[in-house]
Amino acid sequence: MKYQTQKIAYAYFVCAMALFAVQVLGGLTAGWVYVQPNFLAEVFPFHIIRMIHTNALIVWLLLGFFGAAYFLIPEESEREIWSSKLAYLQLVILMVGTLGAVIGYGFKVHGGREFLEQPLWVRLGILVAAVIFLVNISMTVLKGRKTAITNVLLMGLWLLSLLWIFSFINPGNLSLDKMYWWFVVHLWVEATWELVMASILAFILLKLTGVDREIVEKWLYVIVATALFSGILGTGHHFYWIGTPPYWQWLGSIFSTFEVVPFFLMMSFAFIMVWKGRRNHPNKAALLWSLGASTVAFFGAGVWGFLHTLHGVNYYSHGTQITAAHGHLSFYGAYVALNLAMFTYAMPILRNRQPYNQVLNMVSFWLMTGGMAFMTFVLTFAGTIQTHMQRVLGEYYMTVQDDLVLFYIMRWGSGVAVVLGALLFIYATLVVRREEVIEPGRANPAPATSDAIAGE
Repeated sequence: MKYQTQKIAYAYFVCAMALFAVQVLGGLTAGWVYVQPNFLAEVFPFHIIRMIHTNALIVWLLLGFFGAAYFLIPEESEREIWSSKLAYLQLVILMVGTLGAVIGYGFKVHGGREFLEQPLWVRLGILVAAVIFLVNISMTVLKGRKTAITNVLLMGLWLLSLLWIFSFINPGNLSLDKMYWWFVVHLWVEATWELVMASILAFILLKLTGVDREIVEKWLYVIVATALFSGILGTGHHFYWIGTPPYWQWLGSIFSTFEVVPFFLMMSFAFIMVWKGRRNHPNKAALLWSLGASTVAFFGAGVWGFLHTLHGVNYYSHGTQITAAHGHLSFYGAYVALNLAMFTYAMPILRNRQPYNQVLNMVSFWLMTGGMAFMTFVLTFAGTIQTHMQRVLGEYYMTVQDDLVLFYIMRWGSGVAVVLGALLFIYATLVVRREEVIEPGRANPAPATSDAIAGE
């Protein structure tokens, strides 16, 4: 490590991976409930399992973003984090809030709003943690070097935290409630998180490929401009059928179509940087995850998002398994795979070693990506059949669900592959199986340095 405070990221990454395991195991359990509806019904009803699954996803992704910021900002700003104590206090607040929320869900104490089910005290704790984080990283950047990567990352993280304020607004009018709800959910994952994704991806590729910073920064600004241009008014594709004026059908359809562009640019950016760099970096697994993240994000968020974003199609398809197909692949590609790319790149540096267990790490990539791709295709076919039977022919919801059970069995099988891949990734990232073997007659090599591993 170049800077001692980069080790803050290690604690964030470990906590994130623990919640990652909880999230995928919760998803596997929820998937089985689709096959056996009464499974755990008396102990953990489906809606509680789903809360744990989705909330663990959101929190561990945020922990990954925060950890990535604590790792890359010292290098970009060329100075230590302003206060390591505040950084660890922020982590404690987030973990206590997460555990408190999960325990509360077990006793059926929750807010009831999808993705924002956290009790009020937990949401306040998250807000306090966000303020601590923003003060900490902003002071670091203000006192150090400013780069396009830190500027975009700060913009994304500031907007992300400010939008959280809308989670406290819960009007009685259902249309207004949904509008404020989407201000958090949509403007997180389809606007501000894209800025965070682009900046982290730019940092990783800068280190792995050795391409000139000026080229990376030009790409980054173009991606950010298209993400904000399309993502903000693209929120309208959630306003089609909630009681808002009809013009949102056209605004939502037009700008949602443009939302494919930033993800296509990110995929192009990743491959062009690797092609231009032509560099034999030792961390092949991190490069695989980076290219995989940008590619799967394009298909999950871009292509599968476009499949049902036009209002004429969405009239029939919204709320079906097509939505689940898009949600799973887009979250996995855009944010899960990106965080795992950052973990893969940073953990050897944080542990002062050369990249280790890379074959196992890459096997985990193909297990998770293959499982998620198969799950997406299965859910897409299930959603198409569901749309026709339920929305066109008018059959009862539960009758249609019974007819889709074969697809749910296949979805659960693909979930098993994802869980195995996730557990293998955690093992490959955290467990060093053996020391490097030194051949007879060769000198004992010096420990890996940040410069050697980062390729600077």
